[in-house]
Amino acid sequence: MSGPGTGEDPAGRRGSYAKGIARRQEILDRAIEVFAERGSKRTSLRAIASEVGVTHAALTHYFGSLDELLVAVYLESERRGDEQEDGLDEATPAEAMRRAAQQNRTIPGLVQLYSSLVATALEGAHPAPQEFVTARFVRLRHELAQRVVRLQETGEIRRDVDPALVAALVIAASDGLQTQWLLDPSVDHEGALAMLDTLLSGSDERPDGSGLRASR
Repeated sequence: MSGPGTGEDPAGRRGSYAKGIARRQEILDRAIEVFAERGSKRTSLRAIASEVGVTHAALTHYFGSLDELLVAVYLESERRGDEQEDGLDEATPAEAMRRAAQQNRTIPGLVQLYSSLVATALEGAHPAPQEFVTARFVRLRHELAQRVVRLQETGEIRRDVDPALVAALVIAASDGLQTQWLLDPSVDHEGALAMLDTLLSGSDERPDGSGLRASR
């Protein structure tokens, strides 16, 4: 309990906490710049601290481990990307992913970082990447499936496809194309997603009368 005679200063504690938050953000801002330039080449936290321009102790204090830092960097870069999105509320899932792919062409280092986090999550040795990637896929599938339902109601996406399966398919297509593009920049990531968008839109029936029905 604080108060007269306790020797505690609530305002001072709040000020110290605010400074800590600001310092962590400064380090994160610089780390994003570093990873955007260098990609996700596996290295030590000490080496990254040197590149970021802080002490190893400071990086450990604010982020704990290399994997926690990588997750924080990607989450912050994703948050910034979300803030820059405009007019995507009614875009189809494939179109939203296509626009994201277009933006990602300017930040290949962070795209490589994401791919590295997915690979690390699959290994299962580090909880931070595994929890982050698993939660991200769950959230994306849910958000995209809801988007599909809305667009099916307006006739922009065919009604004979399962929203949850469409969401999973679009994510798989985007991530797979992204990996191909990282290995071979000639791969038309955006064009393939635009084609997928065409396949999911329009009539519920194929020319031969068959549909693309899936159980719901």
